[in-house]
Amino acid sequence: MIAALAVLIILLAWSAFSGALDRRGITSALFLATAGLVVGLLLPSAFEAPTDLTTARLIAELALVLLLFSDAMRIDLRALRHQLSWPSRLLLIGLPLTVLAGVGVGLLVFPDVAFASVILLAIMLAPTDAALGQKVVEDTAVPSRVRQALDVESGLNDGLAVPLFLVALSIANAELEMSVPGAVLMNMWTQIGGGVLAGVGAAIVGGTVFAFADARGWVGAHWRQVMPLATALLCFAIADTLGGSGFIAAFVGGLVFGRVAGRARSEISVLTEEAGDLLAAVTWIGFGALALVLVLPSITWQVVLYAVLSLTVVRMVPVAVALAGRRIRLPTIAFIGWFGPRGLASLVFGLMVLEEGVPEGNILLSTVVVTVALSILLHGLSSVPLVAVYHRWSTAHIASDPNSAEGVPARMPRLRRERPGA
Repeated sequence: MIAALAVLIILLAWSAFSGALDRRGITSALFLATAGLVVGLLLPSAFEAPTDLTTARLIAELALVLLLFSDAMRIDLRALRHQLSWPSRLLLIGLPLTVLAGVGVGLLVFPDVAFASVILLAIMLAPTDAALGQKVVEDTAVPSRVRQALDVESGLNDGLAVPLFLVALSIANAELEMSVPGAVLMNMWTQIGGGVLAGVGAAIVGGTVFAFADARGWVGAHWRQVMPLATALLCFAIADTLGGSGFIAAFVGGLVFGRVAGRARSEISVLTEEAGDLLAAVTWIGFGALALVLVLPSITWQVVLYAVLSLTVVRMVPVAVALAGRRIRLPTIAFIGWFGPRGLASLVFGLMVLEEGVPEGNILLSTVVVTVALSILLHGLSSVPLVAVYHRWSTAHIASDPNSAEGVPARMPRLRRERPGA
């Protein structure tokens, strides 16, 4: 009960001052995680880790599912088909290179950690976070093509990392019963195939039912908001039943539902967005109160060093390689490379490692937690000033070269914080 009261009080405090703090670069994740950390240190008995970590994982998963679904609903598929160059290179080239770079750095920083565990760590910290990166994605001062690339990348890369993570988890626990390439292909087929099948199937059913009923005026005004929320959860449930990735199912399902729903998608995604934001807020409070407090005694200089390198070299160099040859200027490459925050997906992976009892799991979890904590702090505080600097540069650059890669327009959907009719 004390934990619930603490969570509610923190949520009320953030709600009251959220606008003023957000304008100053204090993001919800930064405020909520810090508040959770304070509560966890002052009232350590309020949160019981063995029970709450399982609950925290479910809340984090559901938050990510709802945010991925609602974000995907806003994407214009017809426009995206002609603008896949940047996102596809970030996903198909940048993501694998990020994993390889993470493995290389891990072998240097953690020479005594098993090779399989190093691979597992690199995969856990490869995906970027759609929710933490939203502040940059929704800022119209950033060119639309840059925002779209970051939006699509963060929406898909965590789902693509799931099959690799499951294989690495099996190897680390010495449970793999087939060859590594075979296991990777099998998991990719199951996770991606099951996720896509669940997302497309649930979204077609949910979207068609909505479109049919809404066109005839059968849906009550308030219940219009419930249908996409229910469809998002249905995507997740079916994917889990099929053994597929709930994250891929949510993102693909959101794309399909938005396409079927048509123009109405901008009006009916509000409840799904808000529910995802609320669950994410609870996750960040729990992150501060549980995860940070839990790993504080095991933080070493190696853990901090890997976290710093993961947010910089391990992310930024692969992005530069992936975008090479696209006529993209260095400031844009650096901007995209820096704004790859780690968040909910990495935390979910970390909690799974802890539950599975992976050897050296404490080191892995500590590194994930420290990396996410640093990402919340550094990406949150740097978003306002770096967006301002990049805006000045990009405005001048596009004005001098209207045909530049950054100047190519990309149709951006309604921003998450922008309400229909506003």
